[in-house]
Amino acid sequence: MALALQPFLAAVQVADSAFPCGRYTLSHGLESFVQAGEVTVRSDVRGLLSLLTGQLEHGIATSDGVALAWAHRAVSAATGPGRFDERLALDADLRLTSVKLAREAREASARTGRGVLGTVVGSFAGPALTAYARLVDRGAAPGNGAVVTGILAAELAVPLQHAVATELYTFAAGWLNAAVRLGVADHRMAQAVLHRCKPVTERSARRASRTGLDDMSSSTPLVDVMGMRHEHAALRLFMS
Repeated sequence: MALALQPFLAAVQVADSAFPCGRYTLSHGLESFVQAGEVTVRSDVRGLLSLLTGQLEHGIATSDGVALAWAHRAVSAATGPGRFDERLALDADLRLTSVKLAREAREASARTGRGVLGTVVGSFAGPALTAYARLVDRGAAPGNGAVVTGILAAELAVPLQHAVATELYTFAAGWLNAAVRLGVADHRMAQAVLHRCKPVTERSARRASRTGLDDMSSSTPLVDVMGMRHEHAALRLFMS
């Protein structure tokens, strides 16, 4: 059986750091860890890996990953050919906003979603995402990045677990890019950490794909505190 490459290529395109959705402006709280001296130039692969995987497993996967999975299902064949369960996607969107405690995290998530919409609507978004974009434009939906990406991935035939894994990988790669720009890792260390977090990424993506929408959560209190501190920092390189 021939492998379908177009969905894979679609996932690669969305995960590419050159995809213009504004993720490069985010450190996801890492800048505050650096400013507080919790992450320094002396940090090693193990230390960075622990901080990153903790955030992946207990924050991003259980919130953004779950929301993305249900937004993907809103467009999947299970809802009927050519149909879009707008209510399900909106429920995932609103719940995701509610579990993001830090204001910057909520705003960054919505800004990322609008960046995706601005890139794909009118070019290669399908009818479901185009319809959802109208909700976002009216202010009836937050338009979180994970939800928008989930709808887009479903329309591009990216399998559900692959779509969730792509979101988690994109987060990890962006987080490490921020670490390089903040001077607490070099490119080689970043690649080593990214490679070593693959098992956690896979495990978290599988778990998020099976999690019920009512069980969406985020349990990263220190990251949330650092995100809130970031709002009041005198100098900031990143928007979160």
